[in-house]
Amino acid sequence: MSETVDRLLALALERGAIKYGDFTLTSGKKSSYYFDGRLLSLDPEGAHLIAKALLPLLKQAGAQAVGGTTLGADPIVTAVAITSYLDGGAIPAFIVRKESKSHGTQQNIEGPLPPGSKVCIVDDVCTTGGSLFHAIEAAEEAGCTVVKVLSILDRNEGGSDEMRKRGYDFTALLAATPEGKIEPVSG
Repeated sequence: MSETVDRLLALALERGAIKYGDFTLTSGKKSSYYFDGRLLSLDPEGAHLIAKALLPLLKQAGAQAVGGTTLGADPIVTAVAITSYLDGGAIPAFIVRKESKSHGTQQNIEGPLPPGSKVCIVDDVCTTGGSLFHAIEAAEEAGCTVVKVLSILDRNEGGSDEMRKRGYDFTALLAATPEGKIEPVSG
């Protein structure tokens, strides 16, 4: 898997998904780098590499479905679902709305997700973990068990620590060093 993640990091730099400089994040916080996961997950090679790296982790955890909060997780869960099917072990995808529908069935989750499923929650980046926790809560409210939580990049700004503190099995493919350099996660 290390070759896949190494290529994913190289592609992120090639496609401009990782930029170094002076950036202001959504939170208002300053950062020496910016990560746009969609430039990677919507790129054909990027989507393939992400799915190739994540799929073994899902299988190892026994996940029966993969999902996350829209918009960051949408292309990731789709790539994983397609790759799992082509690999002969279909893992369906689901998407968690940011807010429940106010009409129709008023559902919070889109896609095939039977209650009792063991699920993996994914996102492109983990900073505080807010989107991941939102998706975890929705999956658990739907009667599912979260067996794995994954992100492409861990900014190492508290979200992954909180995830582990709450008992979730969290893994990232890439992580930021304290100096703000993006590196593959070893292990």
